[in-house]
Amino acid sequence: MRRLPLGRTGVSVTELGFGAAPIGNLYRRVDDQTAGRAVSAAWEGGIRYFDTAPHYGLGVSERRLGAALRERPRSEFSISTKVGRLLVPNQAPTGSDLEKGGFAVDDALIRRRDYSRDGVLRSLDSSMQRLGLDRVDIVYVHDPDDHMESALRDAVPTLVELREQRVIGAVGVGMNFVEPLRRFVAESDIDAVMVAGRWTLVDHSAAPLLDECLERNVAVVSAAPFNSGLLSRSQPAGDTHFDYGPAPDDMLAAARACANACIARGTTLPAAALQFPLRHPAVSTVVAGMRTPDQCSLNLEWSAAKIDWRLWNELPEPAR
Repeated sequence: MRRLPLGRTGVSVTELGFGAAPIGNLYRRVDDQTAGRAVSAAWEGGIRYFDTAPHYGLGVSERRLGAALRERPRSEFSISTKVGRLLVPNQAPTGSDLEKGGFAVDDALIRRRDYSRDGVLRSLDSSMQRLGLDRVDIVYVHDPDDHMESALRDAVPTLVELREQRVIGAVGVGMNFVEPLRRFVAESDIDAVMVAGRWTLVDHSAAPLLDECLERNVAVVSAAPFNSGLLSRSQPAGDTHFDYGPAPDDMLAAARACANACIARGTTLPAAALQFPLRHPAVSTVVAGMRTPDQCSLNLEWSAAKIDWRLWNELPEPAR
C-alpha cells in the first residue's frame, strides 16, 4: 500500500488507516482475540497507520492495539493517539460506559476534559503505558470544541515542545467541526488535522479547510469516510445512520444518487466513498473504523478497487 508523507513532518502514513475505536467496543463488545485478528488482517493487507485514543473504550482500544502491534517492527508503522480526555477513577460507576460514552466496557474509569499542560503530559504518559510504546508518531488534541482557548494556549504548545524533543513525531487536532479546525491551522503550529465526516461523497463542508491546509502544508487525515454507515452499503437503506443518528432525508437521497452513479460505472458506493477523500492533494490518509478481520478485508478491497475516472465528474452535488 502506498505511503504518503504527513505534511512537513518525517512521519509517513498509508493511504488507508486503521481506526481503532471499534476494537474499543464502540456500541457493542468484541473480544480480545477478534480485535487482535482485525489488527493482523489490516497489517497483512498493507495498512501501517493505526489511530486510537483514550476515549475509545476508556483505554481498551489503546491496550488492544498496543498488544496486537507489540511484535511488529516499530520502524514499519505509524501510530496516533489523542489528548484532552484524562481517564480518572469513577466515583459512581454503573457497570457500563455504553449509555454515557458509547462504549460497551466497564465504567470503573471516567473521562475528564483537561487541555492544560499537565493534563496533556499525564494523558500522553498514560497512553504510552497502555500502548507499550516509548514514543508516538502523531498526537491529536481531541475534540476541543468547548475548550478552544485552553487548547490553543496550553495543549498545542505542549505538544509542539514534545515534537521538538522528539518524544512525538507530529502535532495535530482532531474534530468533527470545520470552523474550529480552520482556526487551529491559522493560529497554531500544527502539522495535521483529522476531520471526521466533513469530506465525503455527500458532505464537502471541509473544502475551505482542505484548501487552507494545502496552502500551509498542513496534512489532512480524513476520518469517517462512510458518515456513520450511510455510505457503507451499495444501496443505502432507510434505517441507515449519518453522524451517529438517523440519516436525514436529504442525506439519504444524496447517498442513493451517488450509489446509482457508482452502479452505472461498474463500481460500488463504499469503494467510491473510501477513495474520494484522497482526490484532494491535502489529504494524506483516510481512516476507517475496523472491528473484525472481515471488515478489514472489505475496506482493503474497496480501497484497491478500480474506479472509472469518469465517475468523479458524474457524481451528484453533495447535500452539504
